[in-house]
Amino acid sequence: MKKKIYAILISFLFSVILWISISLSSDYYATFDVPVNLLDFPPGYSNGSPLPISLSIKLKGKGWKLLSLYLNTTSNFTIPIRYEYGKHIVNLFSYISDNPWLTNDVEVVSIFPDTLSFFIEKSFTKKVQIIPNVKLSFRDGYGLASKIETYPESTIVYGPYSYLKNIDTIKTDLLELSDMETKKVAQINLEKIPGMQYQNKNVKVILDVQKIVDRSFENLEVKVIDAPNNINIMLLPNKITVGLRGGVDILGKVDTSQIRAVINYKDIIADSLESVSPLIICPENTTLIFTNPLRLRYVLKKFNQ
Repeated sequence: MKKKIYAILISFLFSVILWISISLSSDYYATFDVPVNLLDFPPGYSNGSPLPISLSIKLKGKGWKLLSLYLNTTSNFTIPIRYEYGKHIVNLFSYISDNPWLTNDVEVVSIFPDTLSFFIEKSFTKKVQIIPNVKLSFRDGYGLASKIETYPESTIVYGPYSYLKNIDTIKTDLLELSDMETKKVAQINLEKIPGMQYQNKNVKVILDVQKIVDRSFENLEVKVIDAPNNINIMLLPNKITVGLRGGVDILGKVDTSQIRAVINYKDIIADSLESVSPLIICPENTTLIFTNPLRLRYVLKKFNQ
């Protein structure tokens, strides 16, 4: 019984292989969307025009050949630049011979678009800031304890002046992370812009994720600033409690000497409520969540000079 089953399976597989072989030997039509690249610019020049993201190329060929092209995800349509400075309009059928994957056992039926227009212009360099492009979510009670850092913070961009004049920053590729609870260091590529080249192809992104906690600081002295020498100001009370929020490692190193509570004399002069709110200057990467008391009364005494 088992021998019969094996014989049936072998016959079935052989039939399938034979059918696929015969089918792939026939001619078929297939359409491929492939990127377009301009190559071999004259020294010091680059493309100053937007190009389509991809070309739609319809091919005719044997099934096995079209299948191999479909499986090859690295195919692209290249256009070697043989021109000088200025605007150029080219027919893409003229460049089929520059793309060997289109000349080997297949026929190009159509290319859309079949014509490209681009402007070759002199290239320049510019230093621009790198902006991390991230989408983050955190485990409950956790978050960013400090701003996201990139290393390096900027890069040199090389490209046509018509583009560079409008670029002051360059983003990284999108980095998505979820359920974060620990520090993360990631290497991310810079966002690709057609016609642009970068001194740094990728950057290090540092995400300082910590448990976010609250902490109170008591007996913080409030000082009045910019008061005339002949004015004495008594605050009631002159010490307060403040609450800060931040990463557990950061808040654990903070003491009251790093927190300033001040009242500007001009705010007292402008006051009509007989009390003022102090300005709290917090350490870096911390957030003020409360001040107690929120407002302070005051007594002014003027001395004769």
